[in-house]
Amino acid sequence: MFARLLLLLSLAVLAVPGFAAKPHVITFGKPLAVKLFIGPGQDRTAPITVRALLVDGTVKEFTTGEPHTVTDRIFVVRRAFRLNDNLPGDSAPRRWVWQRGGWLVVDRDTGHVSQLRLANFDPFYSEAVWFRDYAAYCGLSDNGVKVYGMVVELGRSKPILRQDLGAASQGDDPESDCAPPTWEKNPVRVTFHPQRGQKASFAVRGQSADPAEAAAEKE
Repeated sequence: MFARLLLLLSLAVLAVPGFAAKPHVITFGKPLAVKLFIGPGQDRTAPITVRALLVDGTVKEFTTGEPHTVTDRIFVVRRAFRLNDNLPGDSAPRRWVWQRGGWLVVDRDTGHVSQLRLANFDPFYSEAVWFRDYAAYCGLSDNGVKVYGMVVELGRSKPILRQDLGAASQGDDPESDCAPPTWEKNPVRVTFHPQRGQKASFAVRGQSADPAEAAAEKE
């Protein structure tokens, strides 16, 4: 009886104007051309475009590139940020340099913005390519000497693929180790294009990924 009364009271409260959840307004600001800081040698830079991510008119983050819609509620977008480049005690005016970060997960219903942790993702060398709720990218080992072909599924803490693709070159070009992966569907598979090795394709099924040739033989 008590539970029924609580349910009726909850329904009555929701029916009162003003108690309904207020929808959040999520927008992007105007594109701004900036320079991505690459290295200290003569201040090497590359041009990129950033936009502010606003929730209800308040700037939450800066982003770069196009967002990827995962569901009708969730989308992801690459983060960009300014880094203070002044030395301790530097009396010169504060100098900011732009950097690319990881990926952000944005919930349209709640307005919540969170940073997505991608295993072995390197903000400079890695370029994530999304398909459905999967992200494929070339990651680096912790010591920066190996390149891995990575596939992660949004919402899972462990990657579903972590394939050794060979040694890293550690060059100044973001694509010096690996070009962006490519996706196919029907069947779903992803192909990695390491610059210093052979391309490798993997069939992605649910929460697993197998070499495309082996998957074809099983079928």
